[in-house]
Amino acid sequence: MSISEKVSNESGKKTRIVVIGTGAVGSTTAYTLLLRERMSELVLIDYNQAKAKGDALDMNHGLPFTGKVDVWAGDYSDCAGADIIIISAGVAQKQGETRLDLLKRNVDIFNHIVEEVMKYNDTGILLVATNPVDIMSYFTWKKSGWPSNRIIGSGTLLDSARFRYLIGEKLDVDPRSIHASIIGEHGDSEVPLWSLANFAGLPLELNEDDKKEIFENTRDAAYQIIEAKGSTYYAIALALDRICTAILRDEGAVLNVSTLISSYHNMSDIYLGVPCIVDRTGVREIITLPLTEEEEKQLQKSGNKIREMIESISERL
Repeated sequence: MSISEKVSNESGKKTRIVVIGTGAVGSTTAYTLLLRERMSELVLIDYNQAKAKGDALDMNHGLPFTGKVDVWAGDYSDCAGADIIIISAGVAQKQGETRLDLLKRNVDIFNHIVEEVMKYNDTGILLVATNPVDIMSYFTWKKSGWPSNRIIGSGTLLDSARFRYLIGEKLDVDPRSIHASIIGEHGDSEVPLWSLANFAGLPLELNEDDKKEIFENTRDAAYQIIEAKGSTYYAIALALDRICTAILRDEGAVLNVSTLISSYHNMSDIYLGVPCIVDRTGVREIITLPLTEEEEKQLQKSGNKIREMIESISERL
């Protein structure tokens, strides 16, 4: 089916999401988007074309049980007219490997992907899920030349969800009622904002040992899952679905995504996970939170770590 047949005119334009990379994260994200009917067109692209075709066929066989969504395995030309292009391609994180260890292996992959996307689309939103996500998002922004508001990383949205879940479990409170954030790197130097954490506007009644346990389990969650089953994909798929929903519905939702910061607690020109207002334009606004002196110190340490990694690939930018 051709692009012209799949895309309507402006008055009746269909909503298209492209997922590049149909590994565990990409295919689970695509399936989540399909189940929730977030778009009218879903395109799967992968270096392994047979895998993408197999996933598309498998999902199409489930359409009698869901709403009407056109799903197909395509190529980069199908990025034309896409509202959101999710990049989840890249080499997988190995057991015992930090997210930052992935950097140089994934930069070369992204170099090709971004070049191909830019041939067919210059108006959509690029949503980056590949780790190390903050650096890959920065690289994508530099490589594309697009406005930074349209290059979004999944950031610390999943970390914050893990944080809220663990706090809720400790307090026996629904995690949806917990208001708590992780900011900074999506990785080992992420920062828990205990000073702002609450439920129903009330401070959390947790001792220091509880806080230490909760944060360590939040920070190390990916390693625990990778050790147990090889990779993480369910929760990140839900996080990516949440970002797509905020964009397509023009929600103005506050989500902890990775974005380009400028003069954020004395840091600039790096991508970090911070609370942002997300709508149809992408990141509409960055929210500067009041931090304690210790939290600000930890955030700057996290930012410096990201900057060092960015500098390590400066010759490729």
